[in-house]
Amino acid sequence: MKNSSVSSEREIDSGNASQVHHIGNDNSSHGHKVGVPPRKNLVHDFSATFKEVFLHDDPLYEFKDQPKRKKFLLGIQFFFPIVGWAREYNFKKFQGDLIAGLTIASLCIPQDIGYAKLANVPPNYGLYTSFVPPLIYAAMGSSRDIAIGPVAVVSLLLGDSLKNEINPKKHPNEYLRLAFTATFFAGITEAALGLLRLGFIIDYLSHAAVVGFMAGAAITIGLQQLKGLLGVKTFTTKTDIVHVMDSVWSNVHHGWNWETVVIGLVFLAFLLTTKYIASKNKKLFWVAAIAPMISVVVSTLCVYLTRADKKGVNIVRHIDKGINPSSVHKIYWTGTYLAKGARIGIIAGMVGLTEAVAIGRTFATLKDYPIDGNKEMLALGVMNIVGSMTSCIVATGSFSRSAVNYMAGCNTAVSNIVMSMVVLLTVEVITPLFKYTPNAVIAAIIISAVAGLIDVKAAYQIWKVDKLDFLSLLGAFFGVVFKSVEIGLLIAVALSVAKILLQVTRPRIALLGNLSGTTIYRNVEQYPNASKVPGVLILRVDSAIYFSNANYIKERILRWLRDERDLIREKGLPDIEYLIIEMSPVTDIDTTGIHSLEELHKISIKREVQLVIANPGPLVTEKLRAAKFAELIGHEHIFLTVADAVAACAPRPQQDA
Repeated sequence: MKNSSVSSEREIDSGNASQVHHIGNDNSSHGHKVGVPPRKNLVHDFSATFKEVFLHDDPLYEFKDQPKRKKFLLGIQFFFPIVGWAREYNFKKFQGDLIAGLTIASLCIPQDIGYAKLANVPPNYGLYTSFVPPLIYAAMGSSRDIAIGPVAVVSLLLGDSLKNEINPKKHPNEYLRLAFTATFFAGITEAALGLLRLGFIIDYLSHAAVVGFMAGAAITIGLQQLKGLLGVKTFTTKTDIVHVMDSVWSNVHHGWNWETVVIGLVFLAFLLTTKYIASKNKKLFWVAAIAPMISVVVSTLCVYLTRADKKGVNIVRHIDKGINPSSVHKIYWTGTYLAKGARIGIIAGMVGLTEAVAIGRTFATLKDYPIDGNKEMLALGVMNIVGSMTSCIVATGSFSRSAVNYMAGCNTAVSNIVMSMVVLLTVEVITPLFKYTPNAVIAAIIISAVAGLIDVKAAYQIWKVDKLDFLSLLGAFFGVVFKSVEIGLLIAVALSVAKILLQVTRPRIALLGNLSGTTIYRNVEQYPNASKVPGVLILRVDSAIYFSNANYIKERILRWLRDERDLIREKGLPDIEYLIIEMSPVTDIDTTGIHSLEELHKISIKREVQLVIANPGPLVTEKLRAAKFAELIGHEHIFLTVADAVAACAPRPQQDA
């Protein structure tokens, strides 16, 4: 073990090597002692903590040593990244963006109509959501690949939550007003998290919980589409699998329409086939991208020519023509629905934020360019605030459309602008042509789109790696499928937080042994050949010591001591005289943790065992010194390494690793 190197690092970490104080034994194997960093004043300490929590990515780095004019331009670019990359934009980049934009437009138009149905709003509001929000994001977003618009999971969450407050069929105007109110507060939530740099809050949804939640939502969405796919007219308003399947089978003899079933299954098979072809050959991604639009055009033509709508095939019928009308006056600014809209909007905004940031980071990694999570949140928030005032529902990043955007060769967010212009053309000119589009095809498009949200490979990987994570996955999955999207989301968050609390309150404590011929001490479970040191018990605490786990750590150490002494007595070996606590993983300790160490020391003394501390970090060392803990156990019982502690407590020949 390179003690001199470790000591040097400790002194560098503490600030100024020449000012470093020392505590501990002077007679260690190489003469090194535990360094104590110089004291910091309260303001400096608070400032450093604040920067680490909220400004860890140093967002103001580019502003350093710049003239005022440059700082002003950088400030504008900070909030509107388009100002930066637009200067380097050229025709070659536009060619890629044009193709990508046209491709995702062909995918988004039929999806928007379907997702509007999920949110229980007229189809034109889904199209509106792919017009205004993408333009805002193109100016403010930092991702080059993300495609903006309504998405299945958020639309389902929105529709499920809103209809619990207002019946969309009986009170459509009030329902729309609540939808715009929820969208407004979704934007406020996202923008606030971005401005206050609180993006780490969304990290409380673990990957496993998100995988389970998305899979459950995909199945729930798919089950909801059985109404359109089978032509069922009387259908439950519940989203759980029990009520949905009951509605399906109770209508099997008289409620199903065979023409609708044929149309739905034929086009679903076509869509799934094109997705399979695209997955096998990435160059044919465009086949799956244009398949939904082909399905809409062909099915609409077939229904119009055969007048299948008169034979019971449900069609879209009327879609309002024209650009987004203002909806500022429709948002609930007062009354009971204000609070209800805020609650629904906050939840929808958080889910949308989690999905969009994950998508943005994924494609940024693939193309190797930086993405600022807090800027993304601000951009998403502003676009939803503006969207709520222009008749849009909650918009976020769509994984399926973003994947197509990426594979189509997009270079910048201009692909979103192109898509937006195509949608504008659609709502101004083409919407009357969707009148005869069968609902069964819209249902088939949604089912094929959400099928990709079920990630079996990820679930299997989680099962192999971490069983506790897999339980979180199952909890979120079953919560969505058997209860509701809101309950599933609540379970996902609760399980994610519970796992954090479990790991914090019940940290691992490892028994260490010596690797033969070295001064290295490792976990005996990982290295069964590591030998225990006679008369010495060496334990490593693998966590910071806080009020939440301090008592557990103390009791667990005492249990280790009791069990090892019982084992030693059975074998007739020398009793334990020293208890060495290896503290290199202990990044911090609070007053409760120090109090527990003091209690541990007192109990150890009563049991004729000397407590010894090895390798405490700079912050821990500083706090132990401030609490006079070093004086309590004696400076001679604090060592730089476990090897130094063992050499002092149980002298024997030591050989450097």
